[in-house]
Amino acid sequence: MGIFSKIKNVFKKEESEEVKLYDEGLSKTRENFVNKLKVLNSKTKKITDEYFDELEDILIMADIGVNTVLSFIERLKKRVKTENITDLNYLQEVIVDELFIIYVDNAILTNKINYNPDGPTVILFVGVNGVGKTTTIGKLASKLKQEGKSVMMVAGDTFRAGAIEQLEEWSKRVGCSFVKGKEGSDPSSVIYDGVKKAKEENIDVILVDTAGRLQNKVNLMKELEKMNKVINSLIDGAPQETLLVIDATTGQNGISQAKNFKEITDITGIVLTKLDGTAKGGIVLAIKEELGIPVKYIGLGEKIDDLRSFDIEKYIYGLFKDMM
Repeated sequence: MGIFSKIKNVFKKEESEEVKLYDEGLSKTRENFVNKLKVLNSKTKKITDEYFDELEDILIMADIGVNTVLSFIERLKKRVKTENITDLNYLQEVIVDELFIIYVDNAILTNKINYNPDGPTVILFVGVNGVGKTTTIGKLASKLKQEGKSVMMVAGDTFRAGAIEQLEEWSKRVGCSFVKGKEGSDPSSVIYDGVKKAKEENIDVILVDTAGRLQNKVNLMKELEKMNKVINSLIDGAPQETLLVIDATTGQNGISQAKNFKEITDITGIVLTKLDGTAKGGIVLAIKEELGIPVKYIGLGEKIDDLRSFDIEKYIYGLFKDMM
């Protein structure tokens, strides 16, 4: 029994709320990707180079990424040859298993947050404007509050019009502390005030919003360096996490954004928003293969509780459950 068959048997019995959320959230990608795969397999009599060429196109269309797909196809061809695979039904299972291996192979990727055992945990959020950064902070604050943690939001994006008000609205909705400065003020000074206050109030987690301007990478790098120094001067080893927020519907453009931010600052994890709104959910595999950064959270809907910790097994199940 392959990896996917084992996962499928477990989740079919379980069918928890979270499994259903992955199932529904990945339906667009599943319908697009799996249907094409089914058509390919139904018209194929023999596993040939033409079969692999069509499979390659299907995988690229799912936004798994060209480099990832090319190396995957090579691995698949080797396995077909080594195991002398001729049964297309068995090959389907091998395809899913190998895609699963892409994510878990040769890397220790964890979706766990690195919490500070000696005081507040600082999580810095970066990403271009429009990806859902502020909404992600609000949803994560709600999730942390449900886990029994005290949360503070700090409005470090002092430049975008409406950013402070938007975050403040989320703080009221969630019911957590909020620190802001004047629009256009120095972000680092606002963050300093927020972190200082959070220490005094014994807050568990500080969520820091930042500006999303990538037009001038040098300026943004200096800004983030200053923020990191300010935070670290108040809490040793902080920020514990720097999460990059990417809109899944932008596909490979999101990968380009991640590469740009990776050049500027140390990214510890990815938050992938709007995964339910795209037919190209394969981007999760491309992120791992091309960036080597773990996906820590994914957005699977509009509701406040639709931000979930990323789980590779539930992801694979949500993607391929209709295939076998």
